[in-house]
Amino acid sequence: MNGRIVPIPYFSADYTLNKQDILNNVRVVLSHTTHPGNIGAAARAMKTMGLENLYLINPQRFPDRQADAMATNAMDVLHKAIVCSSLDEALQGSVLVAGMSARARDISQEVLTPHAAMPLMVQQATQQPVALLFGTEMSGLTNDELTRCHFMVRIPTNPSYTSLNLAAAVQLVCYELRLATEQEEYIPPDLNPASAEQVGRFFQHLEETLVEIDFLRTQQSTKLMQKLRRLYARARLEQEEINILRGILTATIEYNTHRKDTIQHKKTSNEKT
Repeated sequence: MNGRIVPIPYFSADYTLNKQDILNNVRVVLSHTTHPGNIGAAARAMKTMGLENLYLINPQRFPDRQADAMATNAMDVLHKAIVCSSLDEALQGSVLVAGMSARARDISQEVLTPHAAMPLMVQQATQQPVALLFGTEMSGLTNDELTRCHFMVRIPTNPSYTSLNLAAAVQLVCYELRLATEQEEYIPPDLNPASAEQVGRFFQHLEETLVEIDFLRTQQSTKLMQKLRRLYARARLEQEEINILRGILTATIEYNTHRKDTIQHKKTSNEKT
């Protein structure tokens, strides 16, 4: 169960898809789950809707007998679960990430219902892996985790009592996902977005560049980078666009280095005279 990351198949545009092909290109990611029974119940919820790819980020207790008991006839899904040490590892290869959140946030991000969001996930899953990201039971996704998502998904609940069990949320979202696969034709997406790790390397490059040119300072770095992540998440960057942006960043560093060298040279020359 603590095995290596198993890549989900990539389907080319001329591949004849069926419902199960698409569902196999979807992973359910549970972040820092505290109760093992919820992991087993989530596995059961997934199997009833035909999903099999379960990823766990640093679960508090797993494997565990309670997880086994709650999984009942979905032990195959549970035993294939991939345990990851980080969000980067869990999202590896995915190009579209939907984050589940019941709480109102001060982060400006697109919020969709499961009914509106799952057709978008299915459309992208006809081509590349996608991920449904669920947070811990007590507080949901962290703000940092949400900035890794392309949009938020909120299940419409009673405004005076929004509490929903993790496995129940998984069940509802997977149900809507399965409904979205019922369409007669699967329309390929009109863009080929970069993978999570390609985007991650871009943001590392961006942050390093902003620090180098003194635009980014320690006290503001986290909040500013979160805002930049949201901006680029809305754009759904393609690989070619990532390459262009990283080329600009490289040129920026080179120009800044040349500028510093020129200033230092003038300073040295003035000191000599």
